[in-house]
Amino acid sequence: MGNRYRDNMRLPILQGILPIDMSRVSADIIAGITLAALAIPEVMGYTKIAGTPVISGLYTILIPLILFSIFGSSRHLVVGADSATAAILAGSLFGTAVWGSAKWLELASILALLSAGFLILAFILRLGFLADFMSRTVLTGFLAGVGVQVSIWSIPEMLGIPVEGQNTIQQFVAGLHHLLPINAYSAFVSVIVLVIMVASKKMSTRIPGALIAVICSILASVLFDLQAHGVNVTGRMPAGLPSIGLPTLRIDKALLVQLLPTAFAMSVVILTQSAATSRAYAARYNEHFNENVDLFALSLANIGAGLSGTFVVNGSPTKTQMLDSFGGRSQLSQIVTALVVFLVLLFLTGPLSYLPDPALSAVVFIIGIELINVKEMRKISVQSPTEFWVAFIAAIAVITAGVEWGIILSMVLSLIDHVRRSYRPTNVIVAANGTGGWRSLPLSTPKQLRPGLLVYRFTHSIYYANTDRLFQEVMDLVNNAHPHLRWFCIEASAIAGVDYTAAEVLRSIHGILTKKDIRLVFADVVIDTVQTELDRFELTELIGKDFFYTTLQEMVAAYDGISLNDTLRPS
Repeated sequence: MGNRYRDNMRLPILQGILPIDMSRVSADIIAGITLAALAIPEVMGYTKIAGTPVISGLYTILIPLILFSIFGSSRHLVVGADSATAAILAGSLFGTAVWGSAKWLELASILALLSAGFLILAFILRLGFLADFMSRTVLTGFLAGVGVQVSIWSIPEMLGIPVEGQNTIQQFVAGLHHLLPINAYSAFVSVIVLVIMVASKKMSTRIPGALIAVICSILASVLFDLQAHGVNVTGRMPAGLPSIGLPTLRIDKALLVQLLPTAFAMSVVILTQSAATSRAYAARYNEHFNENVDLFALSLANIGAGLSGTFVVNGSPTKTQMLDSFGGRSQLSQIVTALVVFLVLLFLTGPLSYLPDPALSAVVFIIGIELINVKEMRKISVQSPTEFWVAFIAAIAVITAGVEWGIILSMVLSLIDHVRRSYRPTNVIVAANGTGGWRSLPLSTPKQLRPGLLVYRFTHSIYYANTDRLFQEVMDLVNNAHPHLRWFCIEASAIAGVDYTAAEVLRSIHGILTKKDIRLVFADVVIDTVQTELDRFELTELIGKDFFYTTLQEMVAAYDGISLNDTLRPS
């Protein structure tokens, strides 16, 4: 036990890089350079969501990216700024500090450190499995809500109109109120950026449309002096590497209480989104990854973000997809990306100071639109209308109440959906198929396997929420059985657990069947922990060890033997 626990807690480094496939090194290097070309304008755009200086976006793909590359287990996951966590950050800090101020940035760095703390706690408790409770349906709705929110936030700066309101609805209404007059130069820059990005994507996803658009907008800013025409630009950006150190802002109890829920919401998003992305690419390439090791690596990445003066980082599905499409197959590509960012910080921050804000907002607008997966939402609505409404509610929650409440509601909805399915399992009757085997029949066709023997398969773990269903179905089958039953068998191959409430209900069923002169038996208790639980609840002793059969065939043979003996016994 102790050795297995220690194995799960081991942290071997460079799992995402080693072993190095020398035949792929050049492809990884090219993919890393190409990723940098696309990711740099993207993460700069995320600063428009997070309310932090543009340079802080580059910091998110420097130290954090290197730390995850060294300590993470996934060969594919790309870590950096993310729209969902940036939106949570922006929504939670309104009213606490002035947007874009030094205090705002300090609070953003503190949130990164607090999120890292929650991730470390999740790693210690080995909570990586919690990612399984964010269903794809809910995640689709959640990301669609974030996409709507991010897009609406981008529009005012794209048009050069005032930004007002603390939530998406308020900003949308304020945007309509101030729609005219717009700044024609800002609007023109935004339109050009949108056209370049959309056109390049239609031609090829390998074309760095965002980078081309950013370069063109910088050239236009310099040639036409856009700032003199009322277009906001990023302004002077510090050259060189980020300073390393703890935030200097004093944290009192009231501030900590305010920040902790936001940090928790961020850590949940990081856990679920990163694990889902890593799992998808590990399955695609038949590779192994350890979600708990990745939790630790993500916590280190956020510590790196907090200490280097930037905001929270996350496993990014979009950047991971970019890298994969460029041929990157290991974390070596991310190391190359970080090296490119390192060179940009040293030598190219000067030209970036002329970058028009509307250009970055247009980049963010496209990112937001791409998060709204209309095709998948339509597919869900056709194939599973109930799940569509779950996804729709998640999206509306994000738009109206904020991303932090949206993620909490999304997890609750996922759990409710899980409970709904396990609460009403589709149980069946096992009957003979006429060729010596078995087949499953609906409960409405209670065909006995032998005269007097009925086999009931419960298709889920038995716990407090579905025990009433178990009891009612057993009673209905027994009361409506023809001929009268001698044995009632629970086929348990699909039962993975039994809780205290379930044990008490099984005890009641046994008592009722005994009074009706019906023997309760079990077959196919294939999971050792289930048998252990039945032993602990004293059900094995109550029912009798001899009436727990390893297989269905063994149980039927025992019943046939008893029936034969009864037939041969003199009257």
